[in-house]
Amino acid sequence: MIKKLNNYLKIERNVLVLIKSQFFLQLIATSFFLILNIYLSKNNFSDSDIADLISYRFLAVILLSYPLGYFISSKRLKIFFVLSSILLPIVAISLVLMIQYSVYEHLKTIFFIWGILFTMFQVSVLPYIMRHSSKENQTYSISLSFATHSIAMVISGLLIYMSSNFFLIDEGTILMKISFLGFVSVFYSLQINEPDLPYNKDRENRKYNWKLILQCVFPTLVIAIGAGLTIPFINLFFFHSFNIDSAGFALIGGVTSFLVAFSSLIVPFVKKQFGFQKSIINTQLIAVLALVSLSTTAYFNEYSFVVYFAIFFYVMRAPLMNMAAPLTSELTMIYVGKSNQEMLSAIVAAIWSGSWFFSSQIFKILVDSDYNYSEIFYITSALYLLGIFLYYLLIKKFINKKY
Repeated sequence: MIKKLNNYLKIERNVLVLIKSQFFLQLIATSFFLILNIYLSKNNFSDSDIADLISYRFLAVILLSYPLGYFISSKRLKIFFVLSSILLPIVAISLVLMIQYSVYEHLKTIFFIWGILFTMFQVSVLPYIMRHSSKENQTYSISLSFATHSIAMVISGLLIYMSSNFFLIDEGTILMKISFLGFVSVFYSLQINEPDLPYNKDRENRKYNWKLILQCVFPTLVIAIGAGLTIPFINLFFFHSFNIDSAGFALIGGVTSFLVAFSSLIVPFVKKQFGFQKSIINTQLIAVLALVSLSTTAYFNEYSFVVYFAIFFYVMRAPLMNMAAPLTSELTMIYVGKSNQEMLSAIVAAIWSGSWFFSSQIFKILVDSDYNYSEIFYITSALYLLGIFLYYLLIKKFINKKY
């Protein structure tokens, strides 16, 4: 395994620098994912209010991703990385200060700006990797890029847990400190070098193959809608169902993300051993079973030991579901071809955030209609199963090259 992991050391320097920059922005994103909802809840925001605020971050991505996909196809990408790495930490700090000083009237605007900046960075990552990594390093580069989220989650989870338990620092201060740490991203983004590639010359007047793009879009859309009903609110599920506070969930999230990071790094070897179909479909099916089991634990929360089953199913679900993400990204990028990759990357970003916008609004409606978390998570599981079936059909076309 050590010999195989050495392949990651062969990734091109420019791609590695980009991934380092991405990691420090992910520190901010993951820390906010872990405890921002709980922090808002402690500041008297209802679950419905929290869902509404979060939706504005995703709304920004809906509006920006599609035009950005057209724009970046003929442009250098470094400027997007630099701007995001400078401005995103500033926006994160501003968000916390607004909550601390009860300046609530501008919170939606700040969430919206957050969405714009994070989109600028994330939409550009995959196209940059596809442009500047060799074919033999492509899978490793994509997997390592995806792993930054999980590794950042581990580190931010440990920082939150230690800060809360040992230094008695509140959530707002923790988020501020991690946001300042995110400025290290600027150091790396400025080092990114972007050599010209021959195929860049004809990109201005490109025609996209929308048939291929849409075939990749549908399974992603279904899974993203389901995920949007669950992932942004999973910390509230543990908070309300099992009284797990910020420090506790940060620790759970850190351990889970360690496994997610490991699963992301072994993706190339899993793919080599089992191929696209088994690697994607089987891992996702087991993950759905774990989500159904996790959802069910809430009905038995009067028994103190059930919380351990809930944690186990959560820790089991995340690595398996996330293991498929680098593979589906690589599969769809190859499937659509080089001339469609920037547009697909932009649309996928729009789909994830766009569907999460609508999912957040749906979540708000369901909560206001007295649906409990388990019932909402069951809806997610059903949508996941449909998405997995659509991926199965896509993989069949890919294997048989009927496209």
